[in-house]
Amino acid sequence: MTTLESIQELKARMEANIIGQNHLLDRILLVLLSEGNMLLEGLPGTAKTRAIKTLAGELNCGLSRIQFTPDLLPSDITGTEIYQPELEEKFVFQQGPVFSNLILADEINRAPAKVQSALLEAMEEKQVSVAGKTYKMDPLFMVMATQNPVEQEGTYPLPEAQMDRFLMHVLIDYPDDASELAIIRLNREEQKKVAATMPEKLSPEIVFAAREEIKKVHISEAMEKYIVDLVSATRHPSKYSDKLAGWISFGASPRASIALDRTSRAHAWIHGKAFVTPDDVRAVVHDCLRHRLILSYEADAEAVTPDDVLNEILKQVAVVA
Repeated sequence: MTTLESIQELKARMEANIIGQNHLLDRILLVLLSEGNMLLEGLPGTAKTRAIKTLAGELNCGLSRIQFTPDLLPSDITGTEIYQPELEEKFVFQQGPVFSNLILADEINRAPAKVQSALLEAMEEKQVSVAGKTYKMDPLFMVMATQNPVEQEGTYPLPEAQMDRFLMHVLIDYPDDASELAIIRLNREEQKKVAATMPEKLSPEIVFAAREEIKKVHISEAMEKYIVDLVSATRHPSKYSDKLAGWISFGASPRASIALDRTSRAHAWIHGKAFVTPDDVRAVVHDCLRHRLILSYEADAEAVTPDDVLNEILKQVAVVA
């Protein structure tokens, strides 16, 4: 079985347990293969927690769930040094829940900024610094943070610096009626707890192998220029239209270009292509850029969303061969 076939099998197994959320599953795999982190925004009961648990179960890797609350401390996430008088080294570092493979940061916006910032180093540099010492994370590491788009009481806005560290900001909605019916039937079968022969879990090594193959996916100078032009349009919107200029206060950072490059190559690879096309870039542009834009008061007054802005940018920016 090839690496691509193994990843496709992983996705098929997840689809059997997560019904009606194909976009979510696509994005989880893209972020994992692109060595990034994702912010997932969706209403309660839309399989956010179930998705990350299913991924951890199928890959046979570690999963930590951190429930963010207002009284959480940074050391509750990273860990702390414990005094052990009987040992030669009096202080021993006790690892926090962030030292795992997949991290579910549940309702991340319910904790204040200093707690959210405890994740910044781990998300960006795959390491944690405590008491002057640095501790490396496992090579298979991904943070999936969730937030509720409806309930805002008792929440704290995520700092822009932290938002920028998420490779993708994914929005999910309720499943359609047919999927809802399938969910009911799946839940009914799970309640029966019928003993079944479970397939052998996939090795996390397939993720590392896939990452190496994605690095070989070709991206032409024209596609590189297209990515740069898309990001540049968020910073200099007046070059394209007065409407865009009125909507955008601040554009995307260089991390946006890196995110588009990584995820478009991963998207091409998953679809069996050896090179990136404009369709691959367009497929990921909303999830990579929507959280990196700061819109103007004028856009807020007109109920313009980041996705509306990105749709307009895609109309205005052409691929130059």
